[in-house]
Amino acid sequence: MIDKRARVEWRGYIPAIVTPFAADGALDLAGLGVMLDWLHAEGMHGLVVAGTTGEWTSLSAGERAQLFSAVGAQMRGKLPLLAGCTSFTARESLAFAGHAATSGFDGILVTPPPYIRPNAEEILGFYAEISAETPLPICVYNWPPGTGIDMPVDLIERIAALDKVVAIKQSTGDLRRFLATFFRLNDAVRVFGHSMDEHGLALLQARGGDGTMGAGGVLGRFHADFYNHLWAGDIDAARECGRKDRVLMEEWYTQELVGRFGSGPAILKAAFNLRGIPAGHVRRPLIDVSAQDRESIRGTLARLGCLA
Repeated sequence: MIDKRARVEWRGYIPAIVTPFAADGALDLAGLGVMLDWLHAEGMHGLVVAGTTGEWTSLSAGERAQLFSAVGAQMRGKLPLLAGCTSFTARESLAFAGHAATSGFDGILVTPPPYIRPNAEEILGFYAEISAETPLPICVYNWPPGTGIDMPVDLIERIAALDKVVAIKQSTGDLRRFLATFFRLNDAVRVFGHSMDEHGLALLQARGGDGTMGAGGVLGRFHADFYNHLWAGDIDAARECGRKDRVLMEEWYTQELVGRFGSGPAILKAAFNLRGIPAGHVRRPLIDVSAQDRESIRGTLARLGCLA
Protein backbone atom coordinates (compact mmCIF):
# COMPACT_ATOMS: atom_id res chain seq x y z
CA MET A 1 0.00 0.00 0.00
CA ILE A 2 1.23 3.51 -0.83
CA ASP A 3 2.45 5.53 2.16
CA LYS A 4 0.11 8.54 2.44
CA ARG A 5 1.08 9.62 5.95
CA ALA A 6 3.12 12.62 4.81
CA ARG A 7 0.16 14.18 3.01
CA VAL A 8 -1.16 15.59 6.30
CA GLU A 9 0.38 16.83 9.55
CA TRP A 10 -2.36 15.52 11.84
CA ARG A 11 -1.12 14.24 15.18
CA GLY A 12 -1.56 14.62 18.93
CA TYR A 13 -4.79 15.38 20.75
CA ILE A 14 -7.52 16.50 18.35
CA PRO A 15 -10.83 16.92 20.17
CA ALA A 16 -14.23 16.44 18.58
CA ILE A 17 -15.77 19.67 19.84
CA VAL A 18 -19.31 20.31 21.02
CA THR A 19 -21.64 22.65 19.13
CA PRO A 20 -23.07 25.31 21.47
CA PHE A 21 -26.82 25.82 21.24
CA ALA A 22 -28.92 28.45 22.99
CA ALA A 23 -31.84 27.47 25.23
CA ASP A 24 -34.21 27.80 22.24
CA GLY A 25 -32.04 25.46 20.14
CA ALA A 26 -30.45 28.11 17.94
CA LEU A 27 -26.76 27.91 17.06
CA ASP A 28 -24.74 29.98 19.53
CA LEU A 29 -21.93 31.22 17.32
CA ALA A 30 -20.74 33.73 19.92
CA GLY A 31 -20.33 30.95 22.47
CA LEU A 32 -18.61 28.85 19.82
CA GLY A 33 -16.10 31.62 19.24
CA VAL A 34 -15.21 31.78 22.94
CA MET A 35 -14.80 28.01 23.05
CA LEU A 36 -12.55 27.99 19.98
CA ASP A 37 -10.29 30.63 21.47
CA TRP A 38 -10.05 28.64 24.72
CA LEU A 39 -9.26 25.35 22.98
CA HIS A 40 -6.59 27.03 20.88
CA ALA A 41 -5.05 28.69 23.94
CA GLU A 42 -5.04 25.33 25.75
CA GLY A 43 -2.85 23.90 23.00
CA MET A 44 -5.12 21.51 21.09
CA HIS A 45 -3.34 19.95 18.13
CA GLY A 46 -6.38 20.19 15.85
CA LEU A 47 -10.19 20.24 15.96
CA VAL A 48 -12.98 18.02 14.66
CA VAL A 49 -16.17 19.98 13.96
CA ALA A 50 -19.69 18.51 13.59
CA GLY A 51 -18.73 15.03 14.69
CA THR A 52 -20.73 12.83 17.05
CA THR A 53 -19.89 15.11 19.97
CA GLY A 54 -20.90 18.07 17.80
CA GLU A 55 -24.45 16.68 17.43
CA TRP A 56 -24.33 16.53 13.63
CA THR A 57 -27.54 14.52 13.67
CA SER A 58 -29.54 17.59 14.75
CA LEU A 59 -27.88 20.04 12.35
CA SER A 60 -29.57 20.96 9.09
CA ALA A 61 -27.40 21.03 5.99
CA GLY A 62 -27.41 24.82 6.11
CA GLU A 63 -26.41 24.87 9.76
CA ARG A 64 -23.53 22.49 9.18
CA ALA A 65 -22.27 24.73 6.38
CA GLN A 66 -22.72 27.76 8.66
CA LEU A 67 -20.75 26.01 11.39
CA PHE A 68 -17.89 25.19 9.02
CA SER A 69 -17.82 28.78 7.80
CA ALA A 70 -17.69 30.21 11.34
CA VAL A 71 -14.96 27.84 12.52
CA GLY A 72 -12.92 28.32 9.37
CA ALA A 73 -13.13 32.11 9.57
CA GLN A 74 -11.75 32.04 13.11
CA MET A 75 -9.34 29.10 13.08
CA ARG A 76 -8.11 28.38 9.56
CA GLY A 77 -4.33 28.26 9.40
CA LYS A 78 -3.98 28.12 13.19
CA LEU A 79 -4.28 24.34 13.57
CA PRO A 80 -5.63 21.40 11.53
CA LEU A 81 -9.40 21.45 11.06
CA LEU A 82 -11.39 18.32 10.23
CA ALA A 83 -15.02 18.58 9.19
CA GLY A 84 -17.50 15.95 10.25
CA CYS A 85 -19.15 14.98 6.95
CA THR A 86 -21.00 11.83 7.99
CA SER A 87 -24.35 11.39 6.25
CA PHE A 88 -26.51 8.71 4.69
CA THR A 89 -25.21 9.13 1.13
CA ALA A 90 -21.91 9.90 -0.53
CA ARG A 91 -23.48 12.83 -2.37
CA GLU A 92 -24.45 14.49 0.90
CA SER A 93 -20.99 13.90 2.36
CA LEU A 94 -19.38 15.40 -0.74
CA ALA A 95 -21.58 18.50 -0.49
CA PHE A 96 -20.44 18.97 3.12
CA ALA A 97 -16.83 18.39 2.05
CA GLY A 98 -17.18 21.18 -0.49
CA HIS A 99 -18.38 23.59 2.21
CA ALA A 100 -15.49 22.52 4.43
CA ALA A 101 -12.94 23.09 1.67
CA THR A 102 -14.16 26.60 0.91
CA SER A 103 -14.13 27.35 4.65
CA GLY A 104 -10.44 26.47 4.97
CA PHE A 105 -10.64 23.01 6.53
CA ASP A 106 -7.83 20.51 6.10
CA GLY A 107 -9.74 17.24 5.94
CA ILE A 108 -13.03 15.44 6.50
CA LEU A 109 -14.12 12.77 8.97
CA VAL A 110 -16.69 10.25 7.75
CA THR A 111 -18.28 7.13 9.28
CA PRO A 112 -20.03 4.47 7.23
CA PRO A 113 -23.67 5.47 6.65
CA PRO A 114 -25.43 4.92 10.01
CA TYR A 115 -28.69 3.06 10.66
CA ILE A 116 -29.02 1.30 7.28
CA ARG A 117 -26.25 -1.24 8.10
CA PRO A 118 -24.58 -1.48 4.66
CA ASN A 119 -22.45 -4.54 3.95
CA ALA A 120 -18.71 -4.51 3.27
CA GLU A 121 -18.97 -3.92 -0.48
CA GLU A 122 -21.50 -1.14 0.01
CA ILE A 123 -19.28 0.56 2.60
CA LEU A 124 -16.27 0.31 0.31
CA GLY A 125 -18.32 1.77 -2.54
CA PHE A 126 -19.49 4.62 -0.33
CA TYR A 127 -15.93 5.62 0.52
CA ALA A 128 -14.73 5.07 -3.04
CA GLU A 129 -17.33 7.53 -4.34
CA ILE A 130 -16.25 10.13 -1.79
CA SER A 131 -12.56 9.53 -2.48
CA ALA A 132 -13.08 10.03 -6.21
CA GLU A 133 -14.52 13.53 -5.82
CA THR A 134 -13.66 15.04 -2.45
CA PRO A 135 -11.43 18.12 -2.48
CA LEU A 136 -10.04 17.20 0.96
CA PRO A 137 -8.21 14.22 2.52
CA ILE A 138 -10.38 11.69 4.36
CA CYS A 139 -10.17 10.31 7.87
CA VAL A 140 -12.28 7.15 8.02
CA TYR A 141 -14.16 6.87 11.32
CA ASN A 142 -15.02 3.43 12.68
CA TRP A 143 -17.67 4.19 15.32
CA PRO A 144 -19.65 1.06 16.26
CA PRO A 145 -21.83 2.65 19.00
CA GLY A 146 -23.18 5.20 16.54
CA THR A 147 -23.35 3.25 13.29
CA GLY A 148 -24.06 -0.28 14.48
CA ILE A 149 -21.07 -1.43 12.41
CA ASP A 150 -17.66 -2.44 13.71
CA MET A 151 -15.71 -2.61 10.46
CA PRO A 152 -13.33 -5.59 10.30
CA VAL A 153 -9.67 -4.80 9.74
CA ASP A 154 -9.67 -6.39 6.27
CA LEU A 155 -12.37 -3.95 5.17
CA ILE A 156 -10.61 -0.97 6.75
CA GLU A 157 -7.45 -1.98 4.88
CA ARG A 158 -9.33 -1.97 1.55
CA ILE A 159 -10.78 1.45 2.35
CA ALA A 160 -7.35 2.77 3.42
CA ALA A 161 -6.03 1.91 -0.06
CA LEU A 162 -8.35 4.53 -1.62
CA ASP A 163 -6.37 7.53 -2.81
CA LYS A 164 -7.85 10.28 -0.61
CA VAL A 165 -7.90 8.22 2.60
CA VAL A 166 -4.99 9.34 4.77
CA ALA A 167 -6.14 8.47 8.30
CA ILE A 168 -8.28 6.11 10.37
CA LYS A 169 -10.06 7.02 13.59
CA GLN A 170 -10.45 3.58 15.14
CA SER A 171 -13.02 3.93 17.95
CA THR A 172 -13.89 0.29 18.43
CA GLY A 173 -14.27 -0.79 22.03
CA ASP A 174 -12.17 -3.86 21.23
CA LEU A 175 -8.50 -3.21 22.09
CA ARG A 176 -7.41 -6.18 19.97
CA ARG A 177 -9.10 -4.68 16.91
CA PHE A 178 -7.44 -1.33 17.49
CA LEU A 179 -4.05 -3.01 17.78
CA ALA A 180 -4.68 -5.05 14.63
CA THR A 181 -5.61 -1.87 12.75
CA PHE A 182 -2.57 -0.01 14.04
CA PHE A 183 -0.02 -2.69 13.24
CA ARG A 184 -1.43 -3.40 9.80
CA LEU A 185 -1.98 0.18 8.58
CA ASN A 186 0.18 2.59 10.54
CA ASP A 187 2.94 2.55 7.93
CA ALA A 188 0.51 3.66 5.21
CA VAL A 189 -2.00 6.01 6.91
CA ARG A 190 -2.27 7.78 10.24
CA VAL A 191 -4.15 5.80 12.88
CA PHE A 192 -5.92 7.59 15.73
CA GLY A 193 -7.44 6.04 18.83
CA HIS A 194 -4.56 5.56 21.24
CA SER A 195 -5.74 5.32 24.83
CA MET A 196 -4.09 7.81 27.16
CA ASP A 197 -3.10 5.15 29.73
CA GLU A 198 -0.32 2.63 30.30
CA HIS A 199 -1.43 0.58 27.27
CA GLY A 200 -1.31 3.67 25.07
CA LEU A 201 1.98 4.87 26.49
CA ALA A 202 3.63 1.48 25.99
CA LEU A 203 2.51 1.32 22.37
CA LEU A 204 3.42 4.93 21.60
CA GLN A 205 6.89 4.52 23.14
CA ALA A 206 7.58 1.20 21.43
CA ARG A 207 6.11 1.81 17.98
CA GLY A 208 5.18 5.49 17.76
CA GLY A 209 1.73 6.60 16.70
CA ASP A 210 -0.29 9.61 15.73
CA GLY A 211 -2.70 10.45 18.49
CA THR A 212 -6.20 10.59 19.87
CA MET A 213 -9.31 12.25 18.47
CA GLY A 214 -10.95 12.66 21.84
CA ALA A 215 -14.28 13.90 23.09
CA GLY A 216 -14.50 17.61 23.56
CA GLY A 217 -11.13 18.61 25.00
CA VAL A 218 -12.83 19.56 28.26
CA LEU A 219 -9.66 18.99 30.33
CA GLY A 220 -7.85 21.53 28.18
CA ARG A 221 -4.09 21.49 28.37
CA PHE A 222 -4.00 18.19 30.28
CA HIS A 223 -5.21 16.47 27.09
CA ALA A 224 -2.73 18.18 24.79
CA ASP A 225 0.15 17.86 27.23
CA PHE A 226 -0.14 14.08 27.31
CA TYR A 227 1.35 14.15 23.82
CA ASN A 228 3.55 17.22 24.35
CA HIS A 229 5.28 15.53 27.30
CA LEU A 230 5.49 12.23 25.45
CA TRP A 231 7.20 13.88 22.46
CA ALA A 232 9.58 15.68 24.84
CA GLY A 233 10.50 12.39 26.53
CA ASP A 234 8.96 13.24 29.92
CA ILE A 235 6.98 10.02 30.37
CA ASP A 236 6.08 10.64 34.00
CA ALA A 237 4.47 13.97 33.12
CA ALA A 238 2.63 12.35 30.21
CA ARG A 239 1.46 9.59 32.53
CA GLU A 240 0.01 12.13 34.98
CA CYS A 241 -1.93 13.86 32.19
CA GLY A 242 -3.17 10.51 30.98
CA ARG A 243 -4.28 9.59 34.49
CA LYS A 244 -6.57 12.63 34.53
CA ASP A 245 -8.04 11.64 31.18
CA ARG A 246 -8.69 8.08 32.38
CA VAL A 247 -10.54 9.35 35.46
CA LEU A 248 -12.82 11.34 33.19
CA MET A 249 -13.37 8.41 30.82
CA GLU A 250 -14.08 5.94 33.61
CA GLU A 251 -16.42 8.19 35.58
CA TRP A 252 -18.35 9.66 32.66
CA TYR A 253 -18.35 6.92 30.01
CA THR A 254 -18.90 3.20 29.67
CA GLN A 255 -16.31 0.90 28.11
CA GLU A 256 -18.26 1.29 24.85
CA LEU A 257 -17.67 5.08 25.03
CA VAL A 258 -21.34 5.86 25.74
CA GLY A 259 -22.26 8.39 28.44
CA ARG A 260 -23.05 6.89 31.84
CA PHE A 261 -25.69 9.42 32.93
CA GLY A 262 -26.73 11.21 29.77
CA SER A 263 -25.49 11.59 26.23
CA GLY A 264 -21.84 12.35 25.61
CA PRO A 265 -22.60 15.89 24.35
CA ALA A 266 -24.79 16.63 27.40
CA ILE A 267 -22.04 15.52 29.81
CA LEU A 268 -19.35 17.52 28.05
CA LYS A 269 -21.49 20.63 27.74
CA ALA A 270 -22.24 20.54 31.45
CA ALA A 271 -18.50 20.21 32.13
CA PHE A 272 -17.57 23.11 29.85
CA ASN A 273 -20.24 25.31 31.39
CA LEU A 274 -18.91 24.48 34.86
CA ARG A 275 -15.45 25.53 33.67
CA GLY A 276 -16.84 28.87 32.50
CA ILE A 277 -16.72 28.02 28.78
CA PRO A 278 -20.10 28.73 27.12
CA ALA A 279 -21.10 25.36 25.67
CA GLY A 280 -24.83 26.00 26.01
CA HIS A 281 -27.40 23.23 25.77
CA VAL A 282 -27.97 20.04 23.79
CA ARG A 283 -30.70 19.84 21.18
CA ARG A 284 -33.64 17.53 21.52
CA PRO A 285 -34.13 14.65 21.48
CA LEU A 286 -31.05 14.90 23.73
CA ILE A 287 -31.62 16.30 27.22
CA ASP A 288 -29.27 18.31 29.41
CA VAL A 289 -27.95 16.40 32.42
CA SER A 290 -29.84 16.60 35.71
CA ALA A 291 -28.81 18.87 38.57
CA GLN A 292 -27.62 15.80 40.49
CA ASP A 293 -25.45 14.60 37.63
CA ARG A 294 -24.13 18.10 37.10
CA GLU A 295 -22.82 17.98 40.67
CA SER A 296 -21.14 14.64 39.95
CA ILE A 297 -19.44 16.23 36.95
CA ARG A 298 -18.40 19.17 39.14
CA GLY A 299 -16.87 16.72 41.62
CA THR A 300 -14.80 15.03 38.92
CA LEU A 301 -13.53 18.35 37.59
CA ALA A 302 -12.66 19.54 41.09
CA ARG A 303 -10.65 16.41 41.85
CA LEU A 304 -8.77 16.83 38.59
CA GLY A 305 -7.87 20.44 39.35
CA CYS A 306 -9.99 21.83 36.53
CA LEU A 307 -12.14 24.30 38.46
CA ALA A 308 -11.00 27.78 39.40
